[in-house]
Formats: sequence, structure tokens, C-alpha cells
Amino acid sequence: MSTISLRLSESLHERLRELAQREGVSMNQLINSAVTEKISALLTEEYLKSRAKRGGRRKYDKVLGKVRDVEPDANDRPDRGEDA
Repeated sequence: MSTISLRLSESLHERLRELAQREGVSMNQLINSAVTEKISALLTEEYLKSRAKRGGRRKYDKVLGKVRDVEPDANDRPDRGEDA
């Protein structure tokens, strides 16, 4: 495990302390969780961009052409009473 020194504004530090206390975790755990979530989001965005580059309209149409032309089950139909 590594140790880093982190500079936070007083207001951010106080909010962090309050949130950690409210969540019942240490500030360290809350920071670790926040950093993990951010890294995951960035890596997911990167992954999706790389996958999007591999696609194209022709591939999309080819896959869509494999879908059977049938009416959806009753449970899969949108509720006609709700505004869309």
C-alpha cells in the first residue's frame, strides 16, 4: 500500500469529514472509494470509445438484420397510458 500527501481546501476537507462520518467510514476509505469510482468511469469511457471505433453503420445494419420481425411480448410493450 502507498501513502500520498494530499492538499485540500478547508471547506472540502470539512465536507469530506462530514460525509465520511455520515457514511460511517474513515476519510481514507471515502477517498479510496471516490478515486476508484473516478478511475472506473474514465477507463469505461476509454473502453467504450475504443469499441465505438471498431463499429460502423454497415456492421450495425448487419447485426440489426438478424433481429426477427415479430411483435413484442405484452410485458415488453410500453405502457400506452404514460406520456413518452
